[in-house]
Amino acid sequence: MKEILNNLFENKYLSQEQARDILTRIAKGEFNANQIASFITVFLMRNISIDELIGFRQSLLDMRYKVDLSDFEFIDIVGTGGDNKNTFNISTTSCFVVAGAGYKVVKHGNYGATSISGASNVIECHGVKFTKNIDQLRRSLDKTNITYLHAPLFNPALKEVAPIRKSLGVKTFFNLLGPLVNPSLPKYQLLGVYDLKMERMYNYLYQQTGTKYAVVHSLDGYDEISLTDNFKICTSQEERVYSPEELNFKRASRNSLFGGDTPEEAAKIFDNILNNEATESQTNCVIANSAFAIQVMEPKKNIEECIAIAHESIKSGRAAKVLKKYVELNS
Repeated sequence: MKEILNNLFENKYLSQEQARDILTRIAKGEFNANQIASFITVFLMRNISIDELIGFRQSLLDMRYKVDLSDFEFIDIVGTGGDNKNTFNISTTSCFVVAGAGYKVVKHGNYGATSISGASNVIECHGVKFTKNIDQLRRSLDKTNITYLHAPLFNPALKEVAPIRKSLGVKTFFNLLGPLVNPSLPKYQLLGVYDLKMERMYNYLYQQTGTKYAVVHSLDGYDEISLTDNFKICTSQEERVYSPEELNFKRASRNSLFGGDTPEEAAKIFDNILNNEATESQTNCVIANSAFAIQVMEPKKNIEECIAIAHESIKSGRAAKVLKKYVELNS
């Protein structure tokens, strides 16, 4: 590690193989917390390279607890985090809306590292017990259209660095890796990122993997479609900037998306949206993200159709029914 750190401090970059090796050794517990924190800090001082990101990703996928759900067609909806906005759980709520619309969702997530409430926090608030039992995961996906993969159960490296990430309290390259290492290897993915450079990087990476995807970024810095500003969508076919107004949404204020001061407060917002009892800004934000996720799976549908499908999932009560059944099955 000393040699690696010295090279990094001299502004040198890791090759794919070096990145793959060092993260594997971190997962095996070969380095102490101070060494790992120093290593992580390097990537707070400079941007990660494509080769480094690919190498880190391959390491985590090599070591993952494999989840074979290949007989299902499913999507993951996820954000990198690290935008320092402390919004409610927009991606997680969108997963249940998409599931309520009849699509299969395999959500990969974790506890919040840079925000009050990550996906695992809000799901755990409902009494759900995390598992890596494949029969239970398959049953949930079959019966409720959604299953949840709590990241530390499926990747030892993420578990090893979790306390260090939490103590640092800032975005790290693990925020960038999380969306890339869903152990079920989803064919479809909607990913939110916190800046345009990351959007370009992921756009390039996804084109190498064969994933059907959309990468989204709100131009005022949110790692999702916040409707607080114009937002950019990148797919393998196009790049396009939308305004909220052209999709018939009102522009939202930043305060309207605040996720609260505790996971319980965030969970209450999550419940209110699915029960069609939330504010217009909260609901519209989730509908917008859900709609673009649906369009990833149904590219022949225009975005207005997908918005209508997402809205109906909430209005009809189907999204709330998915949550109720999911909690009953997984608690």
